[in-house]
Amino acid sequence: MTTHAEPRSYTIRETAALTGLPASTLRYYEQVGVIPPISRGASSGHRVYGEDDLDQLTAVSCLAATGMGLDDMRHYMANATRGAAAAAEQRELLEQQQRHLTVEAERLVLRQRYVDLKIAYWQAVEDGDATRSEDIASRARELAEELRAVTDH
Repeated sequence: MTTHAEPRSYTIRETAALTGLPASTLRYYEQVGVIPPISRGASSGHRVYGEDDLDQLTAVSCLAATGMGLDDMRHYMANATRGAAAAAEQRELLEQQQRHLTVEAERLVLRQRYVDLKIAYWQAVEDGDATRSEDIASRARELAEELRAVTDH
């Protein structure tokens, strides 16, 4: 005898807990078209999420964690249903995000170096070492210019 399990459904609260996305974000992603409209309960009218919805939201959550913008997430999720026909576009979206993250990482390294210099500057000031503090201040100004240059692009 074969038994068929009823597909499991989840409330928005349960879905939020399972995906790590707040309920407001779940509604927003639906509203702006990152995910398709969610089914509604026949009697309550409340959103009812299924396993496929959870899978999509997990993917969206991962994309959001990379810092991917809404337009790109919307495009990526729409392409997902196209399978192999969208492989090149999917790869390009991810490669573009990879390039963005590389630039972001480089900027972060510069900001860390700037903070390191400022810590060293204030240590030199505290130590009363005017020569060292002037040298560090000069290097910090140069790094600030470099940081401004990469932030403007």
